Parts: sequence; structure tokens; C-alpha cells
Amino acid sequence: MSAIEILFWPFEQKTINQINNNESFLNYPVIYILNGKKEAYIGETVYFKNRMKAHLKSRRNIDQINLIKHKKFNRSATFHLETKLINYFLGDEKYTLQNKSKTASDFTHNYYNKSLYDQKIFAELWKKLYDEQLVNNQLHEIENKDIFKLSPFKELTLEQLDLKERVLEFCATQLQTEPGQYGSLLVVEGEAGVGKSVVLSSIFNTVQENASEQSSVFNGTRNYLVVNHEEMFKTYKGIAKQVKHLKVKDFAKPTPLINQLQKEDERADIIFVDEAHLLLTKQDAYNNFYGHNQLEELLKLARVVVMIYDQDQVLKLKSLWNAESLEKLKRLSTYHEEYQLTNQFRMQANDDVINWINDFKQKKVGPLPKDEGYELRIFETLEEMHGEIIKKNNDYGLSRVVSTFDFLHKKDGKTYYVRESNGDYRMPWNTTSTRYTWAEKADTVNEAGSIYTIQGFDLNYVGVVLGPSVQYDPAKDEIVIDTSKYMDIGAYTGTEGIEDVIQAKERIVLNSLNVLMKRGIRGLFIYAVDQALRKKLLDDQAKLEGC
Repeated sequence: MSAIEILFWPFEQKTINQINNNESFLNYPVIYILNGKKEAYIGETVYFKNRMKAHLKSRRNIDQINLIKHKKFNRSATFHLETKLINYFLGDEKYTLQNKSKTASDFTHNYYNKSLYDQKIFAELWKKLYDEQLVNNQLHEIENKDIFKLSPFKELTLEQLDLKERVLEFCATQLQTEPGQYGSLLVVEGEAGVGKSVVLSSIFNTVQENASEQSSVFNGTRNYLVVNHEEMFKTYKGIAKQVKHLKVKDFAKPTPLINQLQKEDERADIIFVDEAHLLLTKQDAYNNFYGHNQLEELLKLARVVVMIYDQDQVLKLKSLWNAESLEKLKRLSTYHEEYQLTNQFRMQANDDVINWINDFKQKKVGPLPKDEGYELRIFETLEEMHGEIIKKNNDYGLSRVVSTFDFLHKKDGKTYYVRESNGDYRMPWNTTSTRYTWAEKADTVNEAGSIYTIQGFDLNYVGVVLGPSVQYDPAKDEIVIDTSKYMDIGAYTGTEGIEDVIQAKERIVLNSLNVLMKRGIRGLFIYAVDQALRKKLLDDQAKLEGC
């Protein structure tokens, strides 16, 4: 029998008056959930009665108290479980949350027997909430949602908390200085999987909370979070619908926001840019952008710009960044700072696996690494790899096949396919939905995703198809990129001003490899269309297995 107990009362003064002062849960660590039909608030306290009296004076749209107690609760445990509940409630999507962001002083530290509370007791608690219909989804269903992974209430590491405090301090300081022609710029750099978007989500939520507080330097500010990526844009809008202090209009794609602010002749206070490496670096009439560089335009239209950037995730020539162009914009800004995030969070892999992928991105094929906790496997056929991905999806969920953009695709509503080298096996690919992110649709386990459907998101297991553009030269013992076989035509438009076009195109393909191969939390599967590359990888796998 579970030791978790939940007591249910109406949210009214009469309830509090009737609570006996001898009750064991008074002056003892407890967790509580206040909920109405559409909104909820989650808290923890050792002074339950006093806290409820305070809530009765200030909380609206609430009609029920749910008190959670356990004989082994302590203050560290209830604080930790409160944070965890907030994140899972956001991912559950049943209620809009009234909670505010955590701060650095609220950091959830390690404490005695933390794993017991984090795993066993929390699982028991969630099952009770599920049985009582206070939540709609089971834990594993929530854990595979992108809205959960980008939650602004996520527990941050010390490095991430340091970044958050630095960004908030930077923004507060710059808002109090005289603005110049260009805004101030903070550049946050970090490779795929270091948790850049999670921190940004937390920062933006805190800023927007403070924008409505009279005592805050952010009070009354007009701020936006910009991302030039359709799938991530959907996720951010989904978060906004579940968090009381965020609004869908706070999120924008760069071109519409630039055009809107220019038309209004207005200047935003702070613009946060996620995936800034996807911003356009030249005019693009197809996307209604007529400036020279989207970051430069944003700097003109905001007092402060905070950009999250990774030069190894640039996927189009018209978004091609180099050190010189970024340095120029830093010099144009009123003031600038930089911050580097380093710790890898997505992949549960050792350094040998990460280094092997990084070497592959540099066209080197090193010996296949071994990692007991991370599954790196090479497959003879696409069919075999797809079958294994289906098994992993059944066991863990959120496992998908993705491919380099080496197969024909047109935006004409027809179905196009990723094909095995002999053409015997094929998978529909690069399908999109206007409502859901690609990987969260259950039936996409039978499709192959492209770089545009998966960038910025996690998978439990990823099966990567290395298409015809990715080849192997046995004589040189290195990867060869045939840029003519990369079929993302839009990626190659905008060659004006690029000195070495072939090298730039090659970088686009290698960057796409880097993004695709770092999607998997638990494992990476690879099928190579090029026979020489496939043989090399399979031989290396055989050597590893023979050790």
C-alpha cells in the first residue's frame, strides 16, 4: 500500500477554520495542489494553515485544495517534488499553471536519499493523481513531450542557473542605460544538447513574470522570444497556452516580428533569439525579408538582444554565419558580452561517443567507440534499422528514423520517400503538420524525418540515414561529401558574397550530420547508403564486437 496520502477539501475559509490544530500535517513538510476547472497552483510548506489563509486572499479561479502528505517527507524532499510536479503538470496540459519561475536561491540541491523521492515516491504520487483524475497522462507519456522538455520550470544545473542570473543581470543593466542606434547584445554559444533552449525558456518566463510587477526593472517592458524554426515555434506556443504569465503573442518568427515593429515604428525592450544560427544573413524575398541580416535588424528594433547560437547548426547558405560577420554585429551593438555553455545533457553517452561524432563531422572515421550505457549500432539495411527503431519506440517511446536531405522532396502535397541503396525498401519522409511537432505524432514512427522536423528536439533513439551525399574514400580513409547529391535546393540558395562556395556547401551538409547524429538520448543507429561507407562502419563494428 502506498504511503502517499491525498486529502481533498473545498478551497474556502470554512475548510481552514475546521482543520483541527492537532492534525499531524500542520507544522510538517507537505505539498499541495490548488485547482479549479482550468487553472492550478502547486506549492510546498511547513505552515499549511497559514499558507492556505494567504492563498484564499489572493488566488482566483481555484475551488479545490489537494493536500499531499507522506511520513518520510522532509523540507528538501517537498521542495524537490514541488518543482518536479510543476514540470509534469505543464507537460500534462490539463491545467494552466499559476506558478512563477524558480530563482537561483531556489536551486534544488542534493539531499539524503534523493533518488528515493525522485523515483519511487514521485511515481507513487503521480499514480494517485492519475487515479484521482487530477492529471490526464501517465509519466512516460509526459516525458516524451517536447513541451515538457522545454518547460520554463525545469530544474536547472548550477551552470545553467549561472547563465540565467547573468542574462537577467545583463538585461536589467542595459535597460537602465541610454539606448544607442543598435541595442546591446549577449551571445550565448553552445553545441547541440547542452540545454540552451531550456535555459532560455526559463529566462523568458521570469522576465515576463517580472514585466507585470511594479517593483521590477522589467515592469511594463515589451519582450519577445524569436525562433526561426517551425517545429520549435509550435512547441513554444504550446508552452504559452499552459503558463499563466506567457502569451502566444510573446513568441514570433523573425521576419514577421521585424516587419511588424518596422511598420509600427516601435522598439521592443528585449528580444530573445533561440536557434540564432537559423537567422537569415542576407535578403530573402521568398520569406519577405528585405534587410541585409536579421540579427542586425533585430538589434535596431530592440534595446537588448539575447541570442542562443551554435555555428555548427547552420543549415542554409542564406543563414551562413562566420566569425567576421558576428564580430561586426558585436561592434555595432551598444554593448556586448558572451557566454559559453559546455556540459552535454541530451546524450547519455560517454566522451568517446561524443568525440567520435565530432570527428565524423570533421570527415574522420575513427574506431567505433564502446559505451555500456549508450547504444551505437550500424545496420546493413534500412529495413533492419527501421525495425529496430520500431522496437525501441514500443519499449521507450519517441524513437524515430531521420535522414540527410539526399532524397527528392517537393511541397506539392505528394508523398516522397527515403530509399535503401538497392531501392527495395522505402519510407515516407519529411512530412509536416501545422498543429503537432513531427516526432510527437505516433504514426511518424513509420516515416523518416528531415533536419527541419527534428532540429532542437530530443529522441530516445535516433536512426540516421546517411544519404548518397555522404561517402567514404578508402584510399584517404576519410569522409567525402558530394554536395551535388544533397537535394535541399533551398539550402544552397544565396551564394552571393561567399568566397568558397563548395566549402560552404560542404559545411551545410556536415552541420546537418552533426544535428541529426546528436538527437538520441539513449542511442544512435546508422544506415549508410554509400556502400564503401557502410562497409567501413560495419567492419569497425565487427572489430569492436570481436574485442
